[in-house]
Amino acid sequence: MTTQFLEMPDEKGYFGEYGGQIIPPELKAIMDNINDAYEEVRKTEAFQNELHELYTDYVGRPSPLFHARRLSNRQGGAQIFLKREDLNHTGAHKINHCLGEALLAKHMGKKKVLAETGAGQHGVALATACALVGIDCEIHMGEIDIRKEHPNVTKMKILGCTLVPVSRGTRTLKDAVDSAFEEYLKDPVNFFYAIGSVVGPHPFPRMVRDFQSIVGKEARAQFLEKRGRLPDVVTACVGGGSNAIGIFTEFLTDEKVRLVGVEPAGKGLDTPEHAATMTKGVKGAIHGFECYNLQDQEGNPLPVYSIASGLDYPGVGPQHCYLKDIGRVQYETVDDKQCVDAFMVLSRTEGIIPALESAHAIAWAMKAAGEMSAEESILINLSGRGDKDVDFVSDYLSL
Repeated sequence: MTTQFLEMPDEKGYFGEYGGQIIPPELKAIMDNINDAYEEVRKTEAFQNELHELYTDYVGRPSPLFHARRLSNRQGGAQIFLKREDLNHTGAHKINHCLGEALLAKHMGKKKVLAETGAGQHGVALATACALVGIDCEIHMGEIDIRKEHPNVTKMKILGCTLVPVSRGTRTLKDAVDSAFEEYLKDPVNFFYAIGSVVGPHPFPRMVRDFQSIVGKEARAQFLEKRGRLPDVVTACVGGGSNAIGIFTEFLTDEKVRLVGVEPAGKGLDTPEHAATMTKGVKGAIHGFECYNLQDQEGNPLPVYSIASGLDYPGVGPQHCYLKDIGRVQYETVDDKQCVDAFMVLSRTEGIIPALESAHAIAWAMKAAGEMSAEESILINLSGRGDKDVDFVSDYLSL
């Protein structure tokens, strides 16, 4: 394996044939300005020191690596480990890039930060970061997700952000992206669009990846210290793909480490109610970049569905598309029932309530562990905690 992964994207923002800036010329100038500012600030000792201090003293990094012994014994076979991003301040991996984006927006003199959110974790993390650095925040969220993720909606309001309900289309994540982006276009000079995953036009897929790579850097060092070797498998859920790229990046050149992204099969791949972009999608453009996406015959994004609000997006990060094509990452699917089963099993065997998004990766790992030996290991990026999902799951299961 070469260092090709570390050199991507190219100067135009492409990972192979995916990514880029599929945007109007006037917006391209704004994106290039963001890229230039990021290039300038990320290399400064002051920025890196401030970010590191916040990761340590504010977020609570490094997040722990936990050996899930009872879950491992229950499943038989491989030993299961959890990278506990759920223990970060705000409850998920999202705070990692939100702090970086908020600091960059402040450095650029922006007046307001805009974003979309699905499960609400990105919204809470960004509202938190904006409160910390002292900049206005506006979050767009689909009406269905607002009802489903009420605890996170309350948190965002308490943190002082302006919450914009989105009633168009499916009233979920894709439509929230459209709404936030339209607002951003009204004044891109003074507004900063803090994209919540490794998607969108260049430089966002790279920038978010860079901020999230702290997860993999920590996990690799922790695993070597704890086990004296690398994990056999590293897995994470994939919607837009930020938590997965965050943990995968540090392992990309380790050929013996199998990398597995887990997508939502929803109510079944034979139904229209899923969001399995890598499994069922085709190459196309969405939200300013090229990637695999779920689209109709006219090339328009299809309505998508997942029980996990943070995964119901019809596209996926361009680096994931490249990694699929070259075979470095394997992409699998888990349906709603398997997801909720895993949610309950982890809760009752380890006392850890996971986010429904993360439960997709847990479900896949539970099955895979039984097909592996006891000497082998699986590392799961537990990307978020399930506080936001407990009422929904309780109703779903009639608890």
